[in-house]
Parts: sequence; structure tokens; C-alpha cells
Amino acid sequence: MAEKVAVFGLGYVGTVTAACLSRDGHTVVGVDIDRMKTAAIERGESPVAEPGVEELLQEALRTGQLTTTTSVEEAVGQSDMAMIAVGTPSDSRGDIDVSAIERVVEQIGACLSESDRDYIVVIRSTLLPQLVEELVLPALERSVGEPIGDRVQLCYNPEFLREATAVRDYDSPPFIVVGANNTDAAKRVLGLYSEIAAPQIVTDLRTAALVKYACNAFHALKVSFANEIGLLARAMGADGRDVMKIVCRDERLNISPAYLRPGFAFGGSCLPKDLRALTRFAEKDAVPAEVLRAILPSNDALLDRGSRYIQERAGASRRIGMVGLSFKAGTDDLRESPQVRLAESLIGRGYDVRIYDPGVEAARLVGRNRSYVDQHLPHLAGLLVSDIEEIYEHAELLVLGTDVANQVDWQKDFSGEVADLRRDLVAAGQELLTVVE
Repeated sequence: MAEKVAVFGLGYVGTVTAACLSRDGHTVVGVDIDRMKTAAIERGESPVAEPGVEELLQEALRTGQLTTTTSVEEAVGQSDMAMIAVGTPSDSRGDIDVSAIERVVEQIGACLSESDRDYIVVIRSTLLPQLVEELVLPALERSVGEPIGDRVQLCYNPEFLREATAVRDYDSPPFIVVGANNTDAAKRVLGLYSEIAAPQIVTDLRTAALVKYACNAFHALKVSFANEIGLLARAMGADGRDVMKIVCRDERLNISPAYLRPGFAFGGSCLPKDLRALTRFAEKDAVPAEVLRAILPSNDALLDRGSRYIQERAGASRRIGMVGLSFKAGTDDLRESPQVRLAESLIGRGYDVRIYDPGVEAARLVGRNRSYVDQHLPHLAGLLVSDIEEIYEHAELLVLGTDVANQVDWQKDFSGEVADLRRDLVAAGQELLTVVE
């Protein structure tokens, strides 16, 4: 269904969005306080340099699908949905400057307070999650004069447009994300993209907002990681470009969802050892490798956080049952397993720990695997139990460390406190994600 949309902010994102929405049959009014931008569009000129946008603007002006204004009141009056794409630059401290978006939201809300129309306000500007619910939503409620969620809805719809390829990115996105507290409002926003073939994802406001930051941070991380591998390659007499070309050909582990599921710390015989080797080489040869050097300390910090979390959950309880000990379910490799280090930490603090991991038999451990256990958990044989029921009988707090937990029915058979390190440190509240294909 075609919508009447007011796009607030005719900078890079707003202009591209307005042009593409107009092309797809929606009636769009572009809004900006800068008269030079609106005047440029009215002449068929794009205020931003982006391939293909000017042609779309000219066609939309010819068909009457696009108009512009500097008046918020006029724009709200001509639309049923506002899409806010004003800038959110960094201030001198690195915080987000939200003054522009706050001002626009309040102006839109003031216009809506004088009517009884249903209306949807969609944030497209990049905002940290808490700002959407703790700043934008209250500001909108104050200015409208009533709770948001009845007549007026608030949604978050992040954009994933790259300069120089924005129209192509708009038409072929990896997904379309809408954060909302109202299903009908989310469907209306998704309807804006009915001409685009892409997975449609509806989630909560905070998750939708953080997806944009996660994507951009990951892109920045990839650039920095590739550059550091390049610097190391040059110092080692190799070609970093060839190294990364080969790395990227692995689409099963390297360029894939593998290892990108937030949970608990990593371990095992390879990752920690190889990271130490790379960072030690970089240190000796004075090669900048700040990203690589930060990985192990970050992992250690997560392990420490997990230990504190368990202690907080345990409270006065001293009996802990751990499900999973090896670094990964289905193996008996205990070398640098975060679960081994966690058990060592808890025992050192006086907790009575029992461990269930059917893949681990103390008598069968050999070589460096055995040496590592003897150093960190010398009494492992006395901690391991072969029957999960022994864990349930012993524990006042059940700690789920790996997917060994998927092999037992702990939800049915254990009635005490549970700490799930696979999700508790990285997920808040209920899982609200819905994917609409």
C-alpha cells in the first residue's frame, strides 16, 4: 500500500530515502530547515553527490510523487508517517549530539497534539539504543501530550547505505529491520519496502538501534584487522593482500556467521596460543597491532565478568554444579578452556563445585591436555560426575557453560537457580525477534 511519508532531514540518508520512496510509489514530502537544500531538489538537483539520485529526484518531481518544504506543520499535515533522518554527529567528547533529532521530534509531536489523527514516527537517524527509549520516546510523549502506543506509534528503521552505492544498497539490502512495540505499526513501515526482495525483521526498539552500530563497528574492525595482518605479513616477508584473499575464500568459518554468536569466552589449544604468537612477534618487531593485542585481554575480562556474575547469582549458596568443562561440547580438550579457568576461580573462592561433561574422562587425558588440567584442576577426578542427576542433587546454582546443556533436560529436572553463560552476559530480557520472509 502506498503511504504518505514526510522525510525530515535532506542530507545524505534523507535525500536517498526520499528519492527511492518516491520512485516506489509513495507520496513523499522532503523537509529541511535549510532552504538551499529544498530549493535544489525543487530544481531537480540533488543536495548530495550520489550516483543515480538526481535522476530519481527529477522523475519524482515530474510525477508529483515528491515535494519539499521547510515547514514541519505542513509536512505533518500532508503525511501519515514521518521518517526522521537528521544528523547525529559526535560532540567534542565523542557522545552523540541529539539536539537536532530532539528538536524535530518535539516539533512533530506539537503538530500531532493539535489533531486526533493516527501517525507513525520512524527514526532512521543513527541513535544509541537507550536514547531511542529514554530520550526520543519521552520527548515525543511530552510534545504529543499522551502516551505513545495508542494513536501515535514510534518505530526504528536503521539504514545500511554506503556512499557511492546508496541506491543499489537501498534496493538490495541484506535485510530490512524495524524496531517497534506495535505489530501493526511495524507492518506499515515494512510496507514501505514492498518492492524490495529482502528478509524483513521485526524486533524491539533497542535491538534495532544497536544492529546499526554493530554493523558499522564490525566493518571498522574488519578494516583494522586486515590492515594489521597486512603489516605483520610485510614484516614476515609475505603479501598481506594475498593472505586476506585466501582467508576470505573460507565462507564456512571466516566469512560466515561462525564465531559471531555472543556468549562466553573462547579457549582451546589454537586461538589463545596463536594470538600470543602473533602479538609477541608484533611486539618484538615494533609492528602496530592494537586490535590483535586487545583480543586476549577482552576475553579475560569476559571470563572475569562471568565469574563475578556466578558469585552474585550464588549469593550465600556454596554448592555449584557446572554443565560443560571442555572449551567446546563434544571434545575432551581442556587446554585454556574458559570453563576450566572458571572452575579454578570458583574453587579458589571456596565454592563446592561438581562438573558434568560426558566427553571428559580424567583417566583418559594425556599429554599437554593432562598437564594443563594438573596445573589448574589437579583434583579433577573428584569433581567430575558421570550422571547429570548427581549435579541436580548437589547444586544450589546450576551453571551452563557449553552446549553440553542441550544434551540434558535441565529445564524440566532442575528446580534451583540457573546461570546460563551462553546468553546471560549478552542478552537482556525476552527474545523478541521475528523474521518475516
